[in-house]
Amino acid sequence: MLEFLEEDLGWGDITTNALIPEETIAEARIISKRDGIIAGVEEAGIIYKILNVDFKPLVKDGERVTKGQTVAELTGPAKSILLGERTALNIMMRMSGIATETSKIVDLAKKINPKIRIACTRKTTPGFRYFEKKAVALGGGDTHRFRLDDMVLIKDNHLSIVGDVRRAVSQARLRSSFTKKIEVEVVDADQAFEAADAGADIIMFDNMSPEEAKKALEILEKRGLREKVLIELSGGITPENVEKYMALDVDIISMGYIIHSIRALDLSLDLIKH
Repeated sequence: MLEFLEEDLGWGDITTNALIPEETIAEARIISKRDGIIAGVEEAGIIYKILNVDFKPLVKDGERVTKGQTVAELTGPAKSILLGERTALNIMMRMSGIATETSKIVDLAKKINPKIRIACTRKTTPGFRYFEKKAVALGGGDTHRFRLDDMVLIKDNHLSIVGDVRRAVSQARLRSSFTKKIEVEVVDADQAFEAADAGADIIMFDNMSPEEAKKALEILEKRGLREKVLIELSGGITPENVEKYMALDVDIISMGYIIHSIRALDLSLDLIKH
């Protein structure tokens, strides 16, 4: 959090230093300007603790808020409240936007196919991944991989070098710890069969249409392999088409959208007494 503050501070808040006396004590509140799921309250509290401002949250991370609702109350040096304003709000707004959008997709999945997990991807902001994935979790989603060492995920570029799904799975099994699951990204029914038959734990149907995914699932079912693997759908899945994918017999839908394309939840910090 200190690094985030320092990024915004530079050599000092020259506007506040020029206008606000050192001894000025103020009260403020953070208000939600639309309905959503709040996230980043804990992080905002840490920022204001660094600045010696009393931060009193009125809601917890992951709770639903309504337009006009007060999220937190602050008391302390006016200079410190203003210094931390943009950093705290930026973090809360982005995390809350992700949590809100994730919650919408998760709620939709519960209505259509309750067994499906909604997951994010590694299409995150460098340096901010932990907070974005935490926001997904607060919205009811699955965080998927945090880092490259979490699990083996054999993608198309790996296969273009190795040349064969079976060989790739075999090498990964041989050279990786037994504690790591192996997932293979496939683009058609033939590759899906090869990956399942080779012993992959998870198969990702990448950029398949709902019709193509259904065909691949039917082949796995016919060959007695469907129940031996987890099936993940990914690639090009948006709120506009996600319902078609939710209707399929799959285990996970991963969406880069819920992190990289969300609308931030608008919040404001208003001084109410000074």
